[in-house]
Amino acid sequence: MLVQPWDASLDEAEWQAWIAEGHDFGQLAVNGLPGHPPMVVPTHFACDGRDLLIHLARPNPVWAAIEHDPNVIFTVIGDYAFIPGPWRAKAGTPPNDGVPTSYYAAVQFTCRASIIDGPEAKADLLRRQLAHFQPDGDHAAVVVDEPPYGRLLPGIRGLRLEVTDVLAKFKYDDHKPIEHRAAVADHLAERAQGLDLPTARQQRRRTDRIGPWTP
Repeated sequence: MLVQPWDASLDEAEWQAWIAEGHDFGQLAVNGLPGHPPMVVPTHFACDGRDLLIHLARPNPVWAAIEHDPNVIFTVIGDYAFIPGPWRAKAGTPPNDGVPTSYYAAVQFTCRASIIDGPEAKADLLRRQLAHFQPDGDHAAVVVDEPPYGRLLPGIRGLRLEVTDVLAKFKYDDHKPIEHRAAVADHLAERAQGLDLPTARQQRRRTDRIGPWTP
């Protein structure tokens, strides 16, 4: 993932806060077995300190690839929108001369995966995930050999992803003049399709922190 200087996360706290705001669904990318292409699996995840916790169905074909090579990438993408060319035209130039682009936030984790197969270890992983996704505790207890989860545990395998590197990108034209960024955010708020509103919020948040871009 290319990260220009003006797209880079301003500090670790920025991408950590973005993840914590509810960006807890991503794609697990695994190196393929020899002679086969890489594999990508969409899934929810929960953080456990610096590690990521996920679980997948036992029949998932990804397991053999992970056992062959546990070095994986997990990517989270959000707050994205297509920005039409006229919105990006320089002042004093025809609107149709503007060049379109995409805005988005992305956090890419480089990880080493450890497979979790023990019944109690899988139950503990599910408890940690439920603590994140259902913090009110409105779910049955996850207990080995007790319903409803006990009979389901053999059908899943867990993964603990030890994060070894993080690359974060917030692509919102932060190198453009403040007036330009403000106008694009207004356009997004007016269009209000898809993820336009959270994209506008990200652009305004970054503008407030960065101000005029200085290389």
